[in-house]
Amino acid sequence: MRFWAILLPLFAFAAQPAVAATSPSLTSLEQQLQATIGGGGSDVGIAALDLRTGETVSIQGNTPFPMASTVKVAVAALYLSQVDHGRRSLDDTINGQSARSLMARMLIHSDNRATDILLKDLGGPTALHDWLQANGVTGLRVDRTIAQLLADKRNLWDHRDSSTPTAMVDLLKRIYRAELIRPTSRNYLLDLMAQCETGKNRMKALLPGVPIEHKTGTLTGLADDVGFITMPDGHRVAVAIFTRGGTNRPSTIAQAARAIYDGFTRVLTWPLSGALNAQ
Repeated sequence: MRFWAILLPLFAFAAQPAVAATSPSLTSLEQQLQATIGGGGSDVGIAALDLRTGETVSIQGNTPFPMASTVKVAVAALYLSQVDHGRRSLDDTINGQSARSLMARMLIHSDNRATDILLKDLGGPTALHDWLQANGVTGLRVDRTIAQLLADKRNLWDHRDSSTPTAMVDLLKRIYRAELIRPTSRNYLLDLMAQCETGKNRMKALLPGVPIEHKTGTLTGLADDVGFITMPDGHRVAVAIFTRGGTNRPSTIAQAARAIYDGFTRVLTWPLSGALNAQ
């Protein structure tokens, strides 16, 4: 027992995610994002990862922020992993409702009760947290049900039920690459996220017509939005934007998402335009 007590902290340290850093090609985007978020007085954390090239941009990428309802992506991923392994089905009846119906209500309408029904069936917050840790998703912690989180005294700097932007993007990356769930389950999850009805004034607001699969999170003084933005050539960028305090949080998210889309598009087209200019 003593032996493991010594080793476990070492394993925990080794499992920490790499320090968030912006790729050299995206330093101008980082500067633009810094200017964008500077006016509203909010504390903002941003991470974005090009799922094809691996290029990243980060603002406070390793700072924990409350996840609020963005944790519902993780709840869905755990349930779908159980479906993949034959332990559960989307047609299972839980509290008189199908898991499929609960999943849709959770992700499309951000239904808190549906979330807690699914979470309880999975074994509660500890089971979800342990599953994430066991699969190498660090920098993200799950401590309470949604009902418990809402009932507790609000503290936007509480590390319980928090994620760093980098950790959330890592979760999104693992989902997209079918490391946590199978491709059919991933496609099912992304389809539900594409139908998200909440936060239309956030990531989607300044990107009309751009395919976006996302999940919002909201508490008093907090606005989050996480998900995938599809680039002009069809590949995706995983994005997490957390904002607390200050004013105009949804507008800050919308402007940051637009800047990310434009910034990654410029990087995408730069080699071609550079080659043409060199001729």
